[in-house]
Amino acid sequence: MSMMTPSRRALLAAAFAPASPLAADPDRPQYHFLPPANWMNDPNAPIFHANQYHLYYQHNPKAAKWDTMHWGHAVSPDLLHWQHRPIALAPTPGGPDKDGCFTGCMVVDRGTPTIVYTGVNPQVQCVATSADLETWTKNPRNPVLAGPPPGVDSPGFRDPHVWRDGDSWLMLVGAGFRNKGGTALLYESKNLIDWTYLYPLLTGAIDPKAKGGDVARGEMWECPDFFPVGNQWLLHISTENKVRYWLGSWKNRQFTPRTQGTLVHGAGYAPKSSNASGNRRIIWAWLREQRSQEAQLKAGWSGVMSLAAVPSLAKDGTLLLDPAVEYQRLRGRRQTEAPPSDCCEIQLSLSGKEPFSLSRGGHELLGFDPDSRTLSAGRSEAPLPPGPVDLRIFLDGSVIEIFANRRTWLTGRVYGPAAGISMSGKASHLEAWPLEPVSKDRLTS
Repeated sequence: MSMMTPSRRALLAAAFAPASPLAADPDRPQYHFLPPANWMNDPNAPIFHANQYHLYYQHNPKAAKWDTMHWGHAVSPDLLHWQHRPIALAPTPGGPDKDGCFTGCMVVDRGTPTIVYTGVNPQVQCVATSADLETWTKNPRNPVLAGPPPGVDSPGFRDPHVWRDGDSWLMLVGAGFRNKGGTALLYESKNLIDWTYLYPLLTGAIDPKAKGGDVARGEMWECPDFFPVGNQWLLHISTENKVRYWLGSWKNRQFTPRTQGTLVHGAGYAPKSSNASGNRRIIWAWLREQRSQEAQLKAGWSGVMSLAAVPSLAKDGTLLLDPAVEYQRLRGRRQTEAPPSDCCEIQLSLSGKEPFSLSRGGHELLGFDPDSRTLSAGRSEAPLPPGPVDLRIFLDGSVIEIFANRRTWLTGRVYGPAAGISMSGKASHLEAWPLEPVSKDRLTS
């Protein structure tokens, strides 16, 4: 059982201790969600339940670096204003998650919120339940899956995604076929405890030119997520430092992809979807740092959650992505020139034939190269098709998020002192709004 032990109280006290250096850090966002301090990576088990958004996330409460994973937790009534809650999951000494509570998901089973997540060393799947979404009881039968199915030699086995299908639960687990390519393994259960392996939902191929470990080569898929968008189903996974997606049909428990692409470019990784108010689906992504570990440790924080993006289908059946409408509530007075602050939203229309850039204090935030059709955000890049370019740009401290033509989601990080925004090039249309910080101390709560 995950209880408020003395050690957990100490971790919580450390996380919520006064943090004046954080409040004065111009790189720290003012309306993107992030923990009170220290390290964050993957979003975990986001859910809209009883008129509240619950966002869990991979968290090291001790330092601004990756280490033994806990689950941080925050709640919000509106996607904007968050209240930090105590650590939701912590490793149990001697248990199957003794070395970390890795990524997972949440479902509500006959009224009971239930988390399915990965314990590590070895990688296994575990279950926990709660009556209040804060205190979690780990199932005594954990791990409910002790490893990949017999005959599957996988470099990893993690990041479960569960959904209801008729009178059964289905689950995808990120995995791979060694020396072949990544995959998402499909399982079935009646009770979320006893699981039967079915087959791989989809399988990829190794990139022979890639360097690094199994994920970098595409031998292992991380963080699978699968849900309906309009009359199609969207599968997205993280591998090769990218977030790939496929759109297609789901019939007789077979997924047939029709189109594919990159879900989020640049700093974004390990996205996770959630139900939301208004009968919507929303997608969160971890925005990775693009600076040295030394700089992260010195700053005292690392990792930011993306804006919530809403997927939909265009008339031709292709994928569209828009920021959730809630962020418009933060808008101040509309302007028709580049705003003086980097806490803002900017909408631009470009001909697509001329170069364009936005800079802050001499550092380029956004660039468009018409010859290569490349859009950049700091060190991040994304290709754009021929034609005019319509951009929705969100600047927030070191964070840049861009939605281009509603089809390309580009995320990047640019660090440096707060300064005015300057523009180079011609925009046929420009609107901008300063966005109201959700707190006065850059703590998002």
